[in-house]
Amino acid sequence: MKSIELVIDGKQVVVPDNYTIIKAAEKLGIEIPALCYDPSLEIVASCRLCVVEVEGLSGLQTACSTKVCEGMVVSTKTQKVIAARRMILQLFLDNHPNDCLTCQKAGECLLQKYAYEYDVKFSEQSSSISLKIDDSNPYVLRDESKCILCGKCVRVCEQVEERAVLSFANRGIEMKVVADDDRSMGNSSCVSCQRCISVCPVGALMDARNMNKYRSWELEKEEIRCSVCQYGCSFEILKKGSNIVGVRAMAPGGGRPLCLKGRLANELNYVDMSEIAPVYVKRGQEYVQTTWTQALALNRIVNRLKMLDGKE
Repeated sequence: MKSIELVIDGKQVVVPDNYTIIKAAEKLGIEIPALCYDPSLEIVASCRLCVVEVEGLSGLQTACSTKVCEGMVVSTKTQKVIAARRMILQLFLDNHPNDCLTCQKAGECLLQKYAYEYDVKFSEQSSSISLKIDDSNPYVLRDESKCILCGKCVRVCEQVEERAVLSFANRGIEMKVVADDDRSMGNSSCVSCQRCISVCPVGALMDARNMNKYRSWELEKEEIRCSVCQYGCSFEILKKGSNIVGVRAMAPGGGRPLCLKGRLANELNYVDMSEIAPVYVKRGQEYVQTTWTQALALNRIVNRLKMLDGKE
């Protein structure tokens, strides 16, 4: 593969010619803010927050979608760039509920992070936005009012062909992300794999089993590999003080599927018994509480183990 040389913020870098500006900047340790970008997902350049100036090109360019070329000179922090990013962030905040103090995503929310960095604040009208919470799925909590329409959840869901539960509906100011034909998460064909949660940059999609257990800054985190199947998905153990209070799925990569069974198995294996919540399975169109043996589909194995133990 051919290598090319370019300059970003006065620093020279050599990268493969299939790189985008945002990837080249990462190699230099330069962070370009982005809400819709994820290296494992299709590039759509929808949030526009990653705009930069490129010498010789009119207008601002999206760093996530603009390919590098030989001799390119890029500026990521000019007054024009900063003004554009502040305007974009203000538009997001004007259509976002002002509940950062109590939001479970606080401390890990990218919108919160960038609004702080660029000194953008909520305007008065944003405080009147009401929460639209869908808690019909005991594993996936959805708050439509916090969705910024970055599309990450849609793109990551459709990576597993037989799923593709989430999609965009309507146009203009009525556009939103829906499950199936605009059903609740509990009534949809969602299998609670939590791929969508792992990539959501704000608090629109959250792990319902971890709600109200911690604040992000209280946690120590340790990455583990799931051993339920051959994929070996990555999870994080969440430790608060001396207690392990939760487990959560990390962003998927390499086509691995993520699954509810793995999520629950790791919770059962690692989380302190006092912190473990009841489990549920779907019966028809509703979730009902069940035993851990049934939730993990271990009935047959447990019964056979009992039979074997009885022979000893």
